[in-house]
Amino acid sequence: MSKRVLAIALTAVLAIAGCGSGDQADGPRTLKLWHYEGPDSAMGVAWAEAIKQFEAMYPGVKIAFEEKGFEQIQKTAPMVLNSSDAPDVMEYNKGNATAGLLSKQGLLTDISDEVTKRGWDKHLGPGIQTTARYDEKGVMGSGKWFGVPNYAEYVMVFYNKDMFARQGIAVPTSIAELTAAMDKFVAAGVTPLAVGGAEYPAHQIMYQLALSKANKDWVDRFQRYTGPVDFHDAAWMHGASTFADWVDKRYVSKDSAGVKAEDMGVSFMQGKHPIMISGSWWYGRLASGIKDFQWGSFLWPGLTAGSAGNMWVVPAGSKNKELAYDFIQITMSPQIQDKLRDAGGVPLVDTGSASSAAPQLKEVAENFKTLAAQDRLAFYPDWPAPGYYDVQVSAVQKLITGTATPHQVMDEIAKPYQENLANVGK
Repeated sequence: MSKRVLAIALTAVLAIAGCGSGDQADGPRTLKLWHYEGPDSAMGVAWAEAIKQFEAMYPGVKIAFEEKGFEQIQKTAPMVLNSSDAPDVMEYNKGNATAGLLSKQGLLTDISDEVTKRGWDKHLGPGIQTTARYDEKGVMGSGKWFGVPNYAEYVMVFYNKDMFARQGIAVPTSIAELTAAMDKFVAAGVTPLAVGGAEYPAHQIMYQLALSKANKDWVDRFQRYTGPVDFHDAAWMHGASTFADWVDKRYVSKDSAGVKAEDMGVSFMQGKHPIMISGSWWYGRLASGIKDFQWGSFLWPGLTAGSAGNMWVVPAGSKNKELAYDFIQITMSPQIQDKLRDAGGVPLVDTGSASSAAPQLKEVAENFKTLAAQDRLAFYPDWPAPGYYDVQVSAVQKLITGTATPHQVMDEIAKPYQENLANVGK
């Protein structure tokens, strides 16, 4: 589809939806947009193109884009959205502790009618809708729409093919084979894992290890409060104990407790570590940033952290809600979804067009289809309780530094979860 045809089609869709809020008759206007995707990431590339298309379609409107850090939005969103500085549309994290909490506090716009009117729900299957809908207690999975995801993500294992080849190691197909590979790297004087203990990567690894002993009922009890959660059960204790064991075996450097996610990714791209367990959001960045070695990825065996990606939300205080909806509409368009796919992202709108991406980039989208079809997505560990992200970062840092035992760490993680149950009526 040409840009001209796409623009005409989109204009027609927006007009039918009762838009037109960007008409020049309204005078110069500004849409304030926040997101935290790096410019080289698949989403950053796609959203930059969406901004260009929006401004071309609405010459009387200028998008004032501000790139915010994930941590920055994570920590300040409740305060900012309750002030006059709130953006008109922003990327925000999904889950009970974030979007669910803000929806419960009345800080996000209920966009249910807009979702139906514009047909966004038709592109998003039931599993993907889980993280976009929240009930009156802020629990995901049912109720009103408070956001629109338009990409997907999941945790996988990235590996340096050249380093594996030098050690004669085949691609692991099980946790046991992965462990054996890491033993071989340690014997060769190499720290196998690139880890960022100061942010999300470390506690996601611990969660992955717990998931290796869990099932979907376990996930639903933890994430959606469908039953009691024992933080000292076989799965949780396996996760914490195995992570501590990985530190003892020198798979994970003790110095990683202070490493941020960005620095973790850079160290992998520089070839300092042969393995990085992290998310599909790195794919485009690795594809453009790695020049000196061959790399690949493989799925974590069994259940894995993953879901629809972060989503567009419209703050309750947005001054240009119709324009915000128009921008979201463009990000859901075939051209932008294809742009995201071909840059290494996982689109949610299947346009049916042929991909121009390299086979390596196509793999990330195909693997997501496999995970979704096999019902292996298990959301993320910091979702269930407000403030849980910081708790989990701090707790797992103690496993890295050896300042707490696995039992003590699980006690620390259990406390805010149990306290939050009263807030959701459980």
